[in-house]
Amino acid sequence: MYNKVLVPVSLDESDTIESAFAAARHLASEGAEIHVIHVVESIPAYFTTEIPQEILVDRRKELEAALIEVAKKIEGAIPHVMTGSPGIMIVEYAKKIEADCIVIASHRPGLQDYFLGSTAARVVRHAQCPVHVVR
Repeated sequence: MYNKVLVPVSLDESDTIESAFAAARHLASEGAEIHVIHVVESIPAYFTTEIPQEILVDRRKELEAALIEVAKKIEGAIPHVMTGSPGIMIVEYAKKIEADCIVIASHRPGLQDYFLGSTAARVVRHAQCPVHVVR
């Protein structure tokens, strides 16, 4: 099926991770690369000046460790934490690694994004490869 699959995960929504991983396993060819990423929203610069740098560094290390632990559920997964707007960063990272497919879980949306979560909707609209949305 697919040789390079990108699975963006939200570490604070662990209930959706398993379903995304199951779909990725099903869609991936034998020996496929599976990239698991977590995108941390950027903190505005005016706010980061008030936070000690070591707290930001420690938090990043905690997220990286948590993602490595989560990614162990898929053999050979390549974990990566990045910072920015999730919808934009997922699409850009998919282009960068030349992903064949993106498997993204969608949360239960509110009225403003009724059919898909806002991140999933942005990825579906802008990705240059197939996107499988899991609920």
